[in-house]
Amino acid sequence: MSPSIRSAIPNWAFVLICFAVAVVVFVLVRADGNDYRFFAGYTVLQFVVLATAWNILGGYTGYVNFGTAAFFALGAYSTVFFHKSFPLPIPVLIAIAAVVSGLVGLGMGYLTIRLRGAFFAIATLALAVVLQTLVVNWNYVGGARGAYVIRPQETEMLQLPYIQYLFLIMLTLAVIAIATARIVERSKLGFGFAAIRDDELAAEASGVPTLKLKLVATTLSGALMGMAGAPFPYYIGYLQPSSAFGLEYAVNSIAMPMIGGTTSWVGPLIGAVLVGQLQQELNVRISSAVNLLIVGLLLVAFVIIAPNGLIGLWQRLFRKR
Repeated sequence: MSPSIRSAIPNWAFVLICFAVAVVVFVLVRADGNDYRFFAGYTVLQFVVLATAWNILGGYTGYVNFGTAAFFALGAYSTVFFHKSFPLPIPVLIAIAAVVSGLVGLGMGYLTIRLRGAFFAIATLALAVVLQTLVVNWNYVGGARGAYVIRPQETEMLQLPYIQYLFLIMLTLAVIAIATARIVERSKLGFGFAAIRDDELAAEASGVPTLKLKLVATTLSGALMGMAGAPFPYYIGYLQPSSAFGLEYAVNSIAMPMIGGTTSWVGPLIGAVLVGQLQQELNVRISSAVNLLIVGLLLVAFVIIAPNGLIGLWQRLFRKR
């Protein structure tokens, strides 16, 4: 599909296409009859959401965020808190996680609004360290020892095994994230983000409300990351700080958009699907210990060979042809 045809598709049609593709994916995976595909697919879709969310701030706006794990963990521990207080349905927990993580993203944007480049990246990393320290010392959500979240065998309403229900939830979140990124990319908001990414000083001099746009980007990105983390305690069953604040979330959420391409909503999707599937294969055939090593090597290779990712490489080859 050529770029002109893609851009001609209205937003409402794009959303319908995304949901139609999601339905087909769910039917095909369920028809396979292998529960492992739901476990592996959940992880891949989780990284689709995280990579897309990171790209809104890091790719569209040009502000590198090393605090992905902080927002992901906020969503996960919001679920743990309400699970121990008064259990709620997962869609409600996702909405709560979006609000909590979005507010923290807004606060982070407000506190770091004058920081740029490496200083902003270091501030986001510091946020993850601070939040992890708070969680480790908060006994109500398990503290350093962690907390168990026992999920039922199947859902009452849909009569699905719970892992299939979680897969369906994450598939829906992936559609929401992709549709949001595509709508933002082709809106005035997206053009403002691109102006900040290309030259923030020039954009500000031209009348672009850069401060407000950065706050919107940090809030939207943080909310989507929190939504990805909300179902995680039910998926893993036992949540501890080392799993919620894992290094793989920060590394993968940066590497996947960089490998796929950061200037379009398609890039994080391609990068997350390719790298996520590769990691699942390595988990089965070798060990999970090599995942970050492979991702690091791929990231270095793409920075050297295709700095604009697979999308940029394709566009360059397409223009030559």
